[in-house]
Amino acid sequence: MRNGSDPTIPLDDLADRAAATFAKRFGRPARFVVAAPGRVNLIGEHTDYNDGFVLPMAIDRYTVLAADAIAGTTTDADVARVLSTTIDAEFDIPLRTGGVDSLPGWARYIRGVLDAYASAGIGAVPFEAVIDSTVPLGSGLSSSAALEVATATLIEAMTGKSVEPVRKALLCQQAEHEGAGVPCGILDQFCSVLSQAGHLMLLDCRDQETKMVPLADPAYTVLIINSNVKHELTDGAYAQRRRQCEAAAKALGVASLREATSQALEEHRSRLDEVLYRRARHVIGEIERTRRAAEALAAGRWEEVGQLMFASHASLRDDFEVSCLELDLLVRHAKRLGSGRGLVGSRMTGGGFGGCTVSLVKTSSADELAQEICGAYARETEIEATAFSTAPAHGAQVLLPR
Repeated sequence: MRNGSDPTIPLDDLADRAAATFAKRFGRPARFVVAAPGRVNLIGEHTDYNDGFVLPMAIDRYTVLAADAIAGTTTDADVARVLSTTIDAEFDIPLRTGGVDSLPGWARYIRGVLDAYASAGIGAVPFEAVIDSTVPLGSGLSSSAALEVATATLIEAMTGKSVEPVRKALLCQQAEHEGAGVPCGILDQFCSVLSQAGHLMLLDCRDQETKMVPLADPAYTVLIINSNVKHELTDGAYAQRRRQCEAAAKALGVASLREATSQALEEHRSRLDEVLYRRARHVIGEIERTRRAAEALAAGRWEEVGQLMFASHASLRDDFEVSCLELDLLVRHAKRLGSGRGLVGSRMTGGGFGGCTVSLVKTSSADELAQEICGAYARETEIEATAFSTAPAHGAQVLLPR
């Protein structure tokens, strides 16, 4: 892609770059290099913490850690010394002392994983590491989960001790809850750990069961457009939406909104105020849209998938109120171009309040669509959006030692 493009750096090149930075900073080769991907959610937003279904996939944007154990002096014995090239910052993270309040935001995710693994009986050895990443920050593509899962993968590689993949994802979720204070569901971490190349992942967030849904037709690809409006889920809006969903479920007499139906919601509407009613209407409808989208994708019913994606965005905008002007503009311009131009469907993705849209498009039209949508967006907002296409990528992996 030319105008407004975000070119892909192949994973091997990113790994080599991280290893070279490690050697320059710490004066020796990295013995371990691990990677974990960001993710995009095709449909199923704000359903994971409601025990619903989500349909994400890993993207070919990764967070890489190049690392080695510290040889060990008394001074260095209990730290992880981490340099982040993404934000040009270095910090010593204590391994075994309590509290994260003194740490910068990005280091809290690492510390959260260290603590979670220690609680599972896997204590990290002191190490030095370089973080390099192509997952855009604050874009709704789960840079935080990519960092958490990469850190977990490094701990397992360095200690020779590991947990099974579902447990690994849950430990990383625990890290986000306790380290960063974000009460996220399981979507991001499960996707970064468990994804398979060429597949989306239908995840049942109640039973923690996964089903791989092929997206192998080379005629279709996923187009991600970053509004370049940043958001922070730690600002309380995410937690507020979660509390509202829990309150709606309680008013309806169910354990979670997964257990509710549209019919029950309408029958008991008087139990909810207008805000809780709309929050519940989004979640209940989105769970059903996600199920239908997975079935339609598997059957190649592209038009149905597109209709469900546009309906999802409208619900997130109007009922859940987590969209914003910039995201709405990107989806509006995508919808205007339509299926005749190769645009199947589009919606906001991620927690909301900025970040990215995700569109299913004809591969042959991806470049042209990206340029037109980004160009129209820039004319209205004076903000340059960035775009890239991606096929479903592989989950977390150890690149060195091979």
